[in-house]
Amino acid sequence: MDTIRIQGLEFYAYHGASDAEQRVGHRYRVDVWLGVDTHRASQTDAVEDTVCYAEVAHCLLQVGTERRYHLLEALAARMSDVILTRFPAVLSVRLSVQKIAPPIDAVIGSVGVEIYRERV
Repeated sequence: MDTIRIQGLEFYAYHGASDAEQRVGHRYRVDVWLGVDTHRASQTDAVEDTVCYAEVAHCLLQVGTERRYHLLEALAARMSDVILTRFPAVLSVRLSVQKIAPPIDAVIGSVGVEIYRERV
């Protein structure tokens, strides 16, 4: 299986466990690895024979900003589920969601979660 990667996709959204986090918002970064068979696309050189990363990125931005989540785990799972639903050529998804500069009593660049899902 081959991999299509999107790394460093950032957006601003209002996720978090506390009311303050949901009111103020934060920057988020998403990295995603899509398990795809790229053999046909490598032979035809045609975008319709692969997964368009621009469409996946747009989908991730939409999911990341359309509603609020308390947990990064829930956001990451929703993103993965939507990718597997909308892009039939994607056989697996490894996805990382990071909250940049989280509001805690320590200097931390980011906190996050990484999940893996396969088509069944």
